[in-house]
Amino acid sequence: MTSGSQVLVSPSPQSLFGPKGWAALGAFALVAVVVVPVLFMVVPADSPFHLSAYFVTLVGKMMCYCVVALAMNLIWGYTGILSLGHGVFFALGGYAFGMYLMRMIGHEGQYQSDLPDFMVFLDWKSYPWYWSFTEHFWYSALLVVLAPAILAFVFGFFAFRSRIKGVYFSIITQALTFAFMLLFFRNDTGFGGNNGFTDFKRILGFRIAEPGTRAVLFALTALYLMATLILSRAILRSKVGRVLTAIRDSENRLMFSGYNPLWYKLFIWTLSAVLCGIAGALYVPQVGIINPGEMSPANSIEIAIWVAVGGRGTLLGPVLGAGLINGAKSFFTQSFPEYWLFFLGLLFILVTLFLPKGVVSIPAMLKRAKP
Repeated sequence: MTSGSQVLVSPSPQSLFGPKGWAALGAFALVAVVVVPVLFMVVPADSPFHLSAYFVTLVGKMMCYCVVALAMNLIWGYTGILSLGHGVFFALGGYAFGMYLMRMIGHEGQYQSDLPDFMVFLDWKSYPWYWSFTEHFWYSALLVVLAPAILAFVFGFFAFRSRIKGVYFSIITQALTFAFMLLFFRNDTGFGGNNGFTDFKRILGFRIAEPGTRAVLFALTALYLMATLILSRAILRSKVGRVLTAIRDSENRLMFSGYNPLWYKLFIWTLSAVLCGIAGALYVPQVGIINPGEMSPANSIEIAIWVAVGGRGTLLGPVLGAGLINGAKSFFTQSFPEYWLFFLGLLFILVTLFLPKGVVSIPAMLKRAKP
């Protein structure tokens, strides 16, 4: 659908993946599931082909961020709803799974207690009620999905039913994540305060620090990233995907055509939150920590920058943007930490001015520039 104002043009759903695209996905799966584990676990550490634990952890973390960028792209790039609070869904998934990981520490903590160290330090005598059943993997996995889904559904229902949109919606999502950050910073909430959860030991009985466990987590994250790409493709090829892009281009015209956008927006908003929550659950055991800082408004704004720099409204753009920015962040925070925010701001300005469709559009621009 089009309107009198300039709008983003949706790519044809039928051309999102061709044979080359599927071949690239297959090659990516082969590298993530076979090549990387072999280079990490089998190749000797003194070999130039050996991959370090740091590299595997860093790339695994970046793939989690790529999923978050894809989730943001579904709601912003294709539906036109800018969220500045997606960090809260990512963190909720991380905390939900982190509760299970904390229970798995057992008596290996500093205080050798049944309770996590932070609860012993704060003189807690027992687990609060909402920690019930979190020693079970299946329950924590369910919580990873339900916690962000319920919050997103309730928040989205009232926001979308009230037809809050544009900058007003962005502001209240930012307020949402800020409120949760302040809540989780409190020591009396039972989530570790400003230190959060850390010092994880085991997952399903396997030690997290073991190379085999790290390789499996890496492979699972890569497969989840692929699954998110394929799911995004399937949604965009469907009638739902066409309605979502119509909402982005002209919601009023869609309503005049007889559609109620509420449930479409609520569906993609809740799905986006769940995708972020699962990414957060995969992030925590690989990085080894989750704290309220993940809910900061600055983190959620950075998620939007990933999508904008990569190319919103495209399938691969958010992945490229998340990878590019987080790769640069890893370099700058180690070598020139005081210049990182300056670089990020400059990059965002340059892309906005000279690459309004994101870095994913560079090949097409170069092709058009050829005589």
